[in-house]
Amino acid sequence: MTTDAEEQMAARPAKAEMFSFGDPVPVLDKREFWGFIQSCWNGRYYEPPVSLDGLAKAFTATPHHESSIRYKVQLLFDYFVPHKLLNGQNFKKLALDYLVFGNCYLERTKSRIDTVMALKPTLARFTRMKKNGNGLMLIDGKEHHFADGDLLQIMEPDINQEIYGVPSYLGALQSALLNESATLFRRKYYVNGSHAGFILYVSDPSANQEDVDSMREALKNAKGPGNFRNLFYYSPNGKKDGIQLIPISEVTAKDEFFNMKNVTRDDQLASHRMPPQLLGIVPVNAGGFGSVDQAAQVFFSTEIRPLMTVFKAINEWTEIDVVTFRDYVPPVATSGGGGATGT
Repeated sequence: MTTDAEEQMAARPAKAEMFSFGDPVPVLDKREFWGFIQSCWNGRYYEPPVSLDGLAKAFTATPHHESSIRYKVQLLFDYFVPHKLLNGQNFKKLALDYLVFGNCYLERTKSRIDTVMALKPTLARFTRMKKNGNGLMLIDGKEHHFADGDLLQIMEPDINQEIYGVPSYLGALQSALLNESATLFRRKYYVNGSHAGFILYVSDPSANQEDVDSMREALKNAKGPGNFRNLFYYSPNGKKDGIQLIPISEVTAKDEFFNMKNVTRDDQLASHRMPPQLLGIVPVNAGGFGSVDQAAQVFFSTEIRPLMTVFKAINEWTEIDVVTFRDYVPPVATSGGGGATGT
C-alpha cells in the first residue's frame, strides 16, 4: 500500500540532475610523505626503505623490466675478467642484486695470516645493516652476523637516507605493475570464456517463450572451451529490428589494452635508459629505431661503463685489482672503421 508521499514522488515529473564527486587531491601533498620515510631501527637492524620482497616479486612482472636488467647483467658478465678471488658467476650474482635491489654485498673470507682467501656475494634480499656498520643475513628465521669489516656494501645512493640504496627504476615501477595488471586482466578474460561484450535485445512479438528459452540455452553453451561460436536465429514474420545486437565496449577495450601496454612499456624503457631495438621491439613506424650497432655503442658508453666503475669499489676495499674488464668491442663492424676503446 503506497503512502501519500510516495504517490507525490511518483507523480513528480523527472528532471535532469547534475552532481560531482571527488575533491581535487594535490599530488605534491601526498608525495611529500615519502620524504619522511627513512630506514627505521627495529632493535636488531635497519629496515630497508623499500620492500625488498616487493622488488623481488616485481622483477618478473613484465618482460621489458626483467629483460632490461638481465641485458645489463649479461654485458657486465661478458666483459668481466674472472679473478681467483671472484669468479664470473659470483660477479654475475653481485651485478644482478645491485640492479634489482640497488644494493649488493660482498663477504670477505680471510686466512689465519690475515690474507684474503675468497670473495663471495651474499643475497641482498636477506641482508641487513646494523648500527656499527656491519651486516647480518636472515636465513630461515635465523640471523647470521658478519665479522667486523668483512662485508662490503655497494649501493645506489638515495636522497632520503644513507643506510640502503634504492634502484633507479622506482619511478617506473607503477607502470610495470600496471602493464602486468593489463596482461593478467586480458588473460583472465580469455580463460573465463564468458565474453559478454554485447546485449542481445529481442522485441519481436512473433518470438514465443520457447524460442527465447532456446536462445538463452544457446548463449549459455557458448561459454568455456569452444567459445566464439556462431548463433543462428530464425523468426517467421519478424520485423526488421526485432532482434538487435548491441556491443558494449569490446572494441574500445582492445584499443585501451594496446595503448596501455605501449605507454607503460615506454615508461620502463625510459627508466632503464634502454634503447628499444636492443630488446628486439618491432617498430611500428616506417623509419624504425635507427642503427642497432650505434645504439649498442652509445648504450655501452653511457650506461655499462659507469656500472663498471661502480664495481671497482671492490678494488679499493681489498687493495687488490680484483675487478677488471676487457676492452669494448663493437658488436657489428661499422663503416667508420672505429676501433676498440678501453674501459
